[in-house]
Order: sequence, then structure tokens, then C-alpha cells
Amino acid sequence: MAAHKPQSQKVQFIEISASQAGQRIDNFLLTLEKGVPKSRIYRAIRKGEVRVNKGRIKQTYKIEAGDVIRVPPLQVSEKTAPTEINESLQQQLLASIIFEDDAMLVLNKPSGLAVHAGTQIQVGVIEAFRLIKPELEFIELVHRLDRDTSGCLLIAKSRESLLNLQQQMLSDQIDKRYLTLLKGEMNSGEVYIEQPLQKNTVSSGERMVKVDPEGKSAKTLFIKRQSYGIAQLSEVKLFTGRTHQIRVHSAWSGHPVAGDDKYGDREFNKQMKTFGLKRLFLHAWRLGIHHPITQEPLSLEAPLPEKLQRVIKQLEQA
Repeated sequence: MAAHKPQSQKVQFIEISASQAGQRIDNFLLTLEKGVPKSRIYRAIRKGEVRVNKGRIKQTYKIEAGDVIRVPPLQVSEKTAPTEINESLQQQLLASIIFEDDAMLVLNKPSGLAVHAGTQIQVGVIEAFRLIKPELEFIELVHRLDRDTSGCLLIAKSRESLLNLQQQMLSDQIDKRYLTLLKGEMNSGEVYIEQPLQKNTVSSGERMVKVDPEGKSAKTLFIKRQSYGIAQLSEVKLFTGRTHQIRVHSAWSGHPVAGDDKYGDREFNKQMKTFGLKRLFLHAWRLGIHHPITQEPLSLEAPLPEKLQRVIKQLEQA
């Protein structure tokens, strides 16, 4: 039985395939039942509503091929997973694939498209691809990109590939490079920022990140590529992958990202609109990885979107 489907109002019995084996039961259920709070999942395991081969298990149990899992109704709202996506989005996503084989898929994610469905978002990249490629038994995001950030997004087609690529990220074996437009001009060709970042949620419910000694370690290198006086095109190398890391580190340095409505400079953003900028100028440009199966080194590159290239041309002509 496929693992990705609308949440059910009835008890389900799911037999685990070889490709699903090896993951913890709590993580399996979180993937299976999108949108269900973690607390509901853990309560169902603790109370014995979730059973494996008719027996109770702990949330740390690792599922095995052939296990039969009893999944109770976990739905907490009427919202269900989408059953179709519009043709234009499907064509846009298929045209954005920059690499694909049996192990993984690499997408040049368009700006404005979330990688995952959420409270206000019915379809993200991963939900769309599960509909576009229903023949795939396994398809999961390796990492995330902010909704307004474009560029290289890794999607695994097997659990083996997912675990390998995530391990490469955790052990800093992936070379992540971005292109961004910053306010003003940094006083050096290379600026290395190592400042801890802390996530918090403000009264409006919006997630914000700030530099905070109590936060998690975060390291970013900004490399000047071109200066236009009022702005600087920079290549960015990430050594850690914290939420909003580039945006918060650049703002902290006094050179916020152009078009950033959350951490940026309002007047600078207005000025950039006169050069045609209508989005966040942040693009996941290049990923240097080792293929998760063959271990062959790969350099994956997503060209800078035309709309951002036009902004650069306008700045060059100013």
C-alpha cells in the first residue's frame, strides 16, 4: 500500500515495504499523515492506538519490511491531501528539473513555491511531485528552501539516497553556494560571519530568527562578485543550514538581502523595485555533492532566473 495518501477516518493496516524499512515509527507516521501534530502522533503510540504486528511499540521502534502497522484515524481537520494539480504548475515543475536518475531528482525550484504543504498552502513541491510521479514508491525532500528562495532543491527517490544525502549535509560534505544581491558594499572581498541564530515566534504567529548567544552555531561566507554602489552581487557559501541564515546574517552585517520583506531595509527594497526587482533576491545557485549511490562527485547548477538577470542588467546600466 502506498504511504502517501489522504488521511483516513478509518483504521488502516499498512504493510511495510523494503524501501520503507529502517525508519522510526514516529517519523514514518509523520510522513504518512501530513498536517497531523506531532503530539497527536506520540499520543497515539503511547496509548497503543498504533500497533505493529498487533503489539504495542515505543516511538523509537524501527519498522521492518513485512511489518503490519495499525494506524488509527489521526485526522484533526477536514483538510485532505490534494488529488490533482493544475497543468501549468505540472509543466513548470517538469521544466525545472535539472538532474534526474533512479536515485534522486534535482529541481531548480521557482520562487514563491513552498517545498511543503502547510496551514495556508495546499500543495508544495513534494506533494506536487507525488502526484506528477505516482509510480514512485518513495519520494522525499532531502532539505528545504524558503518559499521565496529559488534554486537547487534535492529530492530523494529511495530511503538509501535520502539517508546518504542527509549524512553528507550533516558532515559538511555538500558545498552549498547561493547568489544574492545585498544592500551597499561590504568593506572586504570576502566576509566571514559566525554568529549563533535563535528561532522564535512573534505574537502574529510569524517565525523570526535573530542573532542570539543562546542560539545554534551558524557560519556564512560572503564573496563579492560585483559592486554597483548601491548594491553588491555576492556569492554565498553556507557552512551550516539554519533557517533564514543568509538573510539574518546579511541583515546583521548591515547589508540585508534585496527584496527581503522580513529582515530587509524598506527604503532599499523600494529602490530595488525601480530596477525591476519584485521578489527576494536569493538563489540556491550551486550544489557540490557526491552521488548517493555511486559516490561520483557532481556539480549541480541552477542558472540565475531571467527576472533576476534583468535586475542585474538594469544595475549595470545605471
